[in-house]
Amino acid sequence: MKIKNIYTKRLKAPLKSPFVTALRHVDMLEDIVVVIECNNGRCGYGEAAPTPQITGETLGSIIATIEYIKPHILDKDLEDFDNILNNIHNLILNNTTAKSALEIALYDLKSKVLNLPLYRMLGGKSTLFTTDITISLGEIDRMIEDAHNAVALGYDTLKIKIGDSPQKDIIRIKAIHDALDSHIKLRLDANQSWTAKESVTLLHALEREDIIAEFIEQPVAADDFTGLKYIKERVQTPILADESIFSLDDARKLLEMQAIDYINIKLAKTAGITQALKLADLAKAYHSKCMIGCMLEGPIGIAAAVHVASAKADSITMIDLDAVALLAHHPVDTEILFDESKIVLAPTPGIGARYPL
Repeated sequence: MKIKNIYTKRLKAPLKSPFVTALRHVDMLEDIVVVIECNNGRCGYGEAAPTPQITGETLGSIIATIEYIKPHILDKDLEDFDNILNNIHNLILNNTTAKSALEIALYDLKSKVLNLPLYRMLGGKSTLFTTDITISLGEIDRMIEDAHNAVALGYDTLKIKIGDSPQKDIIRIKAIHDALDSHIKLRLDANQSWTAKESVTLLHALEREDIIAEFIEQPVAADDFTGLKYIKERVQTPILADESIFSLDDARKLLEMQAIDYINIKLAKTAGITQALKLADLAKAYHSKCMIGCMLEGPIGIAAAVHVASAKADSITMIDLDAVALLAHHPVDTEILFDESKIVLAPTPGIGARYPL
C-alpha cells in the first residue's frame, strides 16, 4: 500500500472565551489538518497548531514545510514506515509542529491498516483519562469566576495561567486558592515570565501560606537551565519543564542536572509521536513523572496525544489536554468521547478522529 497523496486543510473553530497566557492572546483556533491518502483510498489525519511564540511556526510555515517534505514521501510503501519517518525528520531542521502533523497522520494510517486503535498498536490499554482545564490569565475576579465555573463542570484540577506581574501573581493565586474547596488541585504556569530569584520569592510567599501547587510550570526562560536548578534547590513546589524541552537531549541534560521534577510532553515540540514515546521512556529511567500537554489543537491533535498517554501510562501520570473543551464547537468527526474533564478513547482503528472532506 503506497502513499498516493498528501494535502492540507484549514481547521477553524471559535473558542468559548479568549485563551490568554503571558505569551499570547487567542480568540480562535486556526490549525492545519494534514491528510495522507493511500492508493486504496485509506486516509490518515494529523493536525498542527501554529504557536510562533514557542515553536516559531506559523500557518504559512507549517504548510510550506509539509509541501517541502511531501515529494520525498509520496509513492513510498507504508511498510517502509521507519524510512518514511526518517525522511520527515531529517530533510529539514526544527519545524516540529509540521513534522508532528505528518507523523500523526502516518501513525493513524498504519494503525488503520493493522485494524487497531492507535493506543493498542503502541501497546497501551487505558481508555479513560481525566484532564485539567486552563484558567486564562486575567483580572482576579474573572479568574475566580472561571475557576468556580470549571469546578461546577466537574474539573478537580485547574491550571492557572500567571506571569504578568510577580506581585499580582501572588495575590491572584492566594485568592483563587482561598475561593475553592481544599480538594481542588492547582497547577501554575508562568510561561517563562519570571527570573529565578522572582520565582523563589513568589513560591516562598505561597508556601508560607501552605499553598503548594501540584507544580510550577516553566517559570523562567526556556534556555535558563541553571535558573530552573536554582529554583528547584530552594522551593518545595515541584518544577515542571515545558518550553525548555524540545528534544531528548534537552530532557536528559535537565534530569542529569537535577534541575526539574517533571517533564511536559507536547507532540508539537517533540515533532510527533515517535520522540514523545522515547521522552516518556527517558523520564521513567530517571524516575521522573511526565505530563502530556497541548498547544491549541483540535480533536485530531488531542486524540493523538491521548493515545500516547495510554501507551505510556506508567510515566505519563498527568493530563493537560483541555483544548477541545475550550472550543465553542468544532467541525471534526470523532469516535472519541470528549466530555469536559473526561476523555474516552474508542476501540475503532486509528486515532478515532478525522476531518470531514
